Amino acid sequence: MADHPIVQRPSVRPPELPAEELLARAAHRPSLRRDLSLPALLAGLVCIAVSFSGPLVVVLAAAAAGHLDQAHTASWIWAVSIGSGLTCLVLSWWTRTPVITAWSTPGAALLVASLGAYPYREAVGAFLVSSAAVALFGITGLFGRLIRAIPSGIVNAMLAGILFTFGAGIFTELRGAPVLVLGCFAAFLLAKRLLPRYAVPVALLVGAVLAAVTVGLPLNLGSGGPTRPVLTPPDFSWAATVGLALPLTIVALASQNAPGLGIMRASGYRPDDRLLIGATGGLSVLLAPFGSPGVNLAAITAAICTSPESHPDPRRRYIAGMSAGVLYLLVGSFGGVLVSLFTGLPHALIAVIAGVALLASFQGSLAAAVADEHGRDGAVVTFLATASGMSLFGIGAAFWGLLLGLATHLVLGAYRRTS
Repeated sequence: MADHPIVQRPSVRPPELPAEELLARAAHRPSLRRDLSLPALLAGLVCIAVSFSGPLVVVLAAAAAGHLDQAHTASWIWAVSIGSGLTCLVLSWWTRTPVITAWSTPGAALLVASLGAYPYREAVGAFLVSSAAVALFGITGLFGRLIRAIPSGIVNAMLAGILFTFGAGIFTELRGAPVLVLGCFAAFLLAKRLLPRYAVPVALLVGAVLAAVTVGLPLNLGSGGPTRPVLTPPDFSWAATVGLALPLTIVALASQNAPGLGIMRASGYRPDDRLLIGATGGLSVLLAPFGSPGVNLAAITAAICTSPESHPDPRRRYIAGMSAGVLYLLVGSFGGVLVSLFTGLPHALIAVIAGVALLASFQGSLAAAVADEHGRDGAVVTFLATASGMSLFGIGAAFWGLLLGLATHLVLGAYRRTS
């Protein structure tokens, strides 16, 4: 049998691309030096200004409710600021998308109503459990399943019940400081119409001026040195786990991470929820002993950095996330100055600023809670029980509101199916 000759096939080279297309592809490759822009840097600055003007007041109110001293309060602010800064900076650079993270303002609102009921070390244990649960749900992909399992109306009703006290607090302070409250609220409404992005900072500025003129504004900048974090060994208790860790986990996932991912998707990005939620949850575990209740994806401030105002090209907006990260690290490192500054604000001013800062969250949660007619009964029960501030067996109102709302939903849902 004759041997078959070996046929040598010519090697096939890929066609060479035109020079114009090669230049276009090179231009689209991320380059930190080339992608740097002033609008993106300013977007990060605005993001930090919004975060530290309104939501910080809610954190300070939660610290006061837990009877924390100035050192532990400064450590709390340091922990959430450093966590937000690291995740913004690293995740934005790694994914080349504007990843904006922050502490949970609704979570801080939950702590205002609940933190004082537990020893601080047990609260730190609850922070650790909640952060570990968030990381687990993120890494394993269980996040989406959990959100689908609990009716969104009940989750939003729980959040609305938590925020109700803050909205009502705007008007309960009228008797003691009517000029301050009405002037601050009027400034917020006017800025909301003309400069909605700066509504809360404008309200804070006007309120501070009115406070100085009417009730006084004793400010103290403290020593001005870097913050010294305070390590608190955690204790674990069933009451704190159920009363704090469970509601904090649900609020973090449903009211922070879910809208945060939605903002990014609405801006045309495809965020990796396992990476983002797993990373923020994992870092929150490390920071919990220093007072951090958790770092989550942001929603409101994320809209600032993912919008075209940050940069017309979506591929260059990640600079805004990195800018926010660097500023978080700088400001958070001197959290003691912020504590000294904000603790000098009158109680009426803090109540009004916290109320207006949470007004949009309360409005959205309340509307979403009653949007579904079939689940409205359970949502109303959840809202009323949570807003009541009840406590049973050492467990706060948020858990009981969630439990009673789910029970109502299941009973009436089964009744409707059989009728």
